Amino acid sequence: MPGPSETFKLVRNKNMMRIKAPNGSFVQANKDGSLTANFGESTTWGDDDPSVFAVTIVKGLPSLFDGIPNKDLLDSTRVQFKSMAQKGFLAAENGGGGALVVNRPSASDWETFKLWRIDENTFNFKVFSNQFVTVAGVNVVATASMPGQSETFQLVRNDADNNKMRIRAPNGSFLQANKDGSVTADFVKSTKWGDDDPSVFAVTIVGQALQGEYQICNGYGKDTATQVMNDHRSTYIVERDFAFMAANGLNAVRIPVGWWIASDPNPPAPFVGGSLQALDNAFTWAERHNIGMIIDLHAAPGAQNPWEHGGSRDGSQTWGDSNIVETVQVIDFLAARYARRSGLLAVELMNEPFADGVSLDSLKRYYQQGYNAVRKHSPTAYVIMCNRIAGDSNELVDFASPFSRTVLDGHPYLVFEPKLDKSNVQQNIDFVNKEIAGDLSAMTRPDGPLTFVGEWVAEWKVKGASKEDFQRCANAQMAVYRKATFGWAYWSYKHVSNHWSMEWMINNGYISLKNA
Repeated sequence: MPGPSETFKLVRNKNMMRIKAPNGSFVQANKDGSLTANFGESTTWGDDDPSVFAVTIVKGLPSLFDGIPNKDLLDSTRVQFKSMAQKGFLAAENGGGGALVVNRPSASDWETFKLWRIDENTFNFKVFSNQFVTVAGVNVVATASMPGQSETFQLVRNDADNNKMRIRAPNGSFLQANKDGSVTADFVKSTKWGDDDPSVFAVTIVGQALQGEYQICNGYGKDTATQVMNDHRSTYIVERDFAFMAANGLNAVRIPVGWWIASDPNPPAPFVGGSLQALDNAFTWAERHNIGMIIDLHAAPGAQNPWEHGGSRDGSQTWGDSNIVETVQVIDFLAARYARRSGLLAVELMNEPFADGVSLDSLKRYYQQGYNAVRKHSPTAYVIMCNRIAGDSNELVDFASPFSRTVLDGHPYLVFEPKLDKSNVQQNIDFVNKEIAGDLSAMTRPDGPLTFVGEWVAEWKVKGASKEDFQRCANAQMAVYRKATFGWAYWSYKHVSNHWSMEWMINNGYISLKNA
């Protein structure tokens, strides 16, 4: 006999209807023919309405770096060297292109060196002009365009004080700071660490090094990195996580991958194999639990942004026209491999290209070719084109409109918005309802591509916010982002910071997908 559990609501749109189940979710038809009552709210009525409520699966954990020898000296670490004897900072004159000197009373850009790590003790030094320090005879200069043997130095630390170091040059001698301000590679080995020793430098590490997959793999070296990454992949995300997502109203996952996945199981150094098998596993689990898979090319060859998740070695961003062919090959590889998998929902061609280094013309050329690569293998997978960070949110709308089943992706983060640096709870909510909602509305056109809020988080800069405040933060954003015609994806599923973890937010009552 019928009761509350057998009572459904029909929601009409002309001759179309949705069926709202007793649990508040809508009944959805899955690709395997089953019906489930776990579909969130939607404002679109297309025949292929995706209505994505997704979460991004992030691979990294800060604790993975704990076992790296000299873990404070990773690729991208910025260091400054002060001569103990001469009391001056080591500097690349004019930022590079000439001699190194040791006559600066204070340190800034020309006195800061980026590390390229060879092993735990051996490094290349990159200067402000992107040239590398090298040795010509005994003279130390910053003139090399790329590093080789002559640009490879060893840092020797004082066991009693890790912030005191000597720099051994490729010729076997140590660098010394001379009284005339010059720097030469002609100091013989010394066992003393006195402040009057011209080969001793006090080292200051500036800021935080990047902590991406490049840094972790190069930090450990191939053998150890392979073990560390495989252990992590086999335990961090497992099938029960997909079951949890499905049970809590999430119907898709966005999985970031790096360009080196196309060469798995033998990717170019320093990356290690295993990421392709992890993606295969995710497809299997997603299909068992009726979850759509969004493959997101998060790191492109050359790095499309200067951040660790873009695959940059040292914060340099060099992706451009010369990288398009290789990047398209990665998309072609992924589309060919997964086009016949029932779980494939979408392919995102690139994550967060940064406008400072990626021109709109280059990006459009790539997106056109990337779209064609997906369509060669799948007529139905959605193709997601991410807006440029620091670009105009509408700059791709006209470009993407002629293509079929395309999606534009934007990433509104309250916590990174400068306008909200000193804002209170209500001001953040108002920003969501006005500024972000306005941008999303302008990007969403009846005859244009679908829209996707591909990353967002219920985090902000508000101090002392209560649980209720965070619930308001999440609900306000979900109310706006449900108007995105493709859907949204939370960053991320698991995270060491609670509010960035959708799993934690759901388990602790901060977010409910019934409010999505």
